[in-house]
Formats: sequence, structure tokens, C-alpha cells
Amino acid sequence: MSSPQLSVRRATTDDFQNLRSLWNSARLPAEELESRLTEFQLAESADGQLVGAIGIQIVRQHARLHSEAYADLSLADAARERLWERIQLIASHHGVFRLWTQDNSPFWSNCGFRIVITESLGQLPEEWKRFEGKWYWLQLKNEAALATLEKELATFRKSEEHQIKQTLNQARIMTTVITVVCLGVFIACLVALFYLVTHRH
Repeated sequence: MSSPQLSVRRATTDDFQNLRSLWNSARLPAEELESRLTEFQLAESADGQLVGAIGIQIVRQHARLHSEAYADLSLADAARERLWERIQLIASHHGVFRLWTQDNSPFWSNCGFRIVITESLGQLPEEWKRFEGKWYWLQLKNEAALATLEKELATFRKSEEHQIKQTLNQARIMTTVITVVCLGVFIACLVALFYLVTHRH
């Protein structure tokens, strides 16, 4: 059986009625989610019917996937596949280091999400610690490696700036030497010319 043709896009205010029906059927707090409408990415069928939606909340270098809902559970994984592509693109554009979710769907496990051990919960943004339940995360970038790379780049830039400064100083010295030499030659020529003029007889 072929996969359905689904498209994904960001939600707009025009989508609220359809989203509210979807949230209500999934027993999600529609009134609360209304104010965060633009956090949602939608999966639609070829005829424009809403198939599923997921919220993406970004806090600094972290993104939380939340309030997943699907109109047809038989299409949930197909919708997740398309939404997952979109999520990765958004995370990349925002420089996200980690993705977090409280959804324990096998689909997310297959994408690499792992349950968060207690020691690692300290890295969960404060804004999300009020949510009860288990957390799952996926690390997209190694923060320590990035910090080391940034430090190396800063050192390299400093070294380059020092090298450029040295080169400019050497160029100035060479310019000064050439100017002095040219001036000396010019003066010598004037002296020689004066000598020739005054002693030609």
C-alpha cells in the first residue's frame, strides 16, 4: 500500500477552527493552545484536509515537541514522517541543540529519542520543568564540541589578526625605506645635475 501524499506547513489563524476540533477530539486544552497557534506545524492531505498537527516550542537552544494530535490514527505515522522532516529543518534554522518530547510513541524512539535519566533533567529548560511525566530527548549537536570549535575559531581569528597586523607593519616599513631611498636618489640626481650645470665650462 502506497503512502498518502501529505504536505506540511505552519498553522495560521485561519486554521484555528479545524485545529480546535482536532485538539478537542484528542482531549487537549484548546483554549490554552489557541494563544500558541503559530507554534504548530500541520500535515494535510492532497485535498487540504487536516491530518495531524504538532507544536514546536523553542527556548534558547532547546525545542519541545508537544500537543500531538491526529484526525486519523491510521495516518499518524505517515504524518509524523512528514512533520519530522519539517521539525529537523526548523531546528537547524534555529540552532537547536536538543529536542524534547513527552510522547512515548515508537515512531519517536525510532528517530533516536531516548528517555531522560534523572541526572540529565538538569539540562531541561526551567520553563518546562512544571510539566509532569517522563521526558525523552534527542541531541542534535554536541555542545561541548561546538564550544571547543568556537574557541579554536576565536584563537585562529586572533592569530590571523596578529598576522595581518604584522604584515601591515612590514609593509609600512618597506614603504618608508623605499620612500627614503627614492628621496636619496632624487637628491643625488639634483646634486649631480647642479654640479654638471655649474662646472660644464
